[in-house]
Amino acid sequence: MISVIGAGKVGATTAAFLMMGEADSKIVLVDIVEGLPQGEALDMNHAAAILGRSVSVTGSNNYEDIRGSDIVIITAGLARKPGMTREELAAKNSEIISGVADQVRKNAPNAIVIITTNPLDAMVTVLYNRLKFPRNRVIGFSGVLDSRRMAYNASRYIGISPSSIIPLVLGQHGENMYPVPELSSVYGKNLKNFLSEEQYSSVVKDTIDAGAQITNLRKFSSNWGPAAGLLVMVDAIKKDRKTVVEASVYLDGEYSTRGIFAQVPVVLGKEGAEKIVEVDLTQEQKEKFNKSIEAIKSNLKQVPSQYLG
Repeated sequence: MISVIGAGKVGATTAAFLMMGEADSKIVLVDIVEGLPQGEALDMNHAAAILGRSVSVTGSNNYEDIRGSDIVIITAGLARKPGMTREELAAKNSEIISGVADQVRKNAPNAIVIITTNPLDAMVTVLYNRLKFPRNRVIGFSGVLDSRRMAYNASRYIGISPSSIIPLVLGQHGENMYPVPELSSVYGKNLKNFLSEEQYSSVVKDTIDAGAQITNLRKFSSNWGPAAGLLVMVDAIKKDRKTVVEASVYLDGEYSTRGIFAQVPVVLGKEGAEKIVEVDLTQEQKEKFNKSIEAIKSNLKQVPSQYLG
């Protein structure tokens, strides 16, 4: 069973993608707003009947209904509004995530937990500290979206499918993320070799600004991209695919960093984030990565101390 906590745009879209992808035979959608998850679930069950999907979606206002979940996806929290950075959400969402974590620990103590709530790296830290789960079972959703956004941006210049690009984006999920085209590749050839300096700069900038661009254009943050990325992650875990993706995970010495959640390449399988893949960085690249880590540390200072202990 897979549970999605939060029936807003990201949560509902994620549940729909999981249904269409038949990620599990049972999906539970939980929200505090009465009627919202139930209505969304009913609509998705109608869609499943039309598409011939053997999936049951249940809407609930009761956290007890997540009992037995293999995977819990947390999308709850305040959404980013136009002009608002992910970082400004830190204090407001910490209380929400702390409360959700208590319910997950109580009702789904063996689940692998993935969170999308922004600011991501701070919120996954709050979640981890509150859950007290092993680090492989607490994962921040970020890198699948950021890296594929970079692949999309680069593909427009070089005229190939984004799926042919192996992208790399490190560090923070936010305005200080570190896209690394020179360590990304097209079948073994350095991605930077396909780009002019102007194109290179544009790919990096558009990757960093992607979330804000979407929010400014339609007045609410992205939901289709996150839902697609979550489906990829859930599929890798449920089917033990050992897929390498990027995610925000707890670093305990990897990348010479300790005690911080940051997005890096990881192997996803039935145990969650089973292994961190360390990419060799030059001194200059290490400095840029560390700058992104410092931004995460700065963001954590905005989180009330009671949620970090």
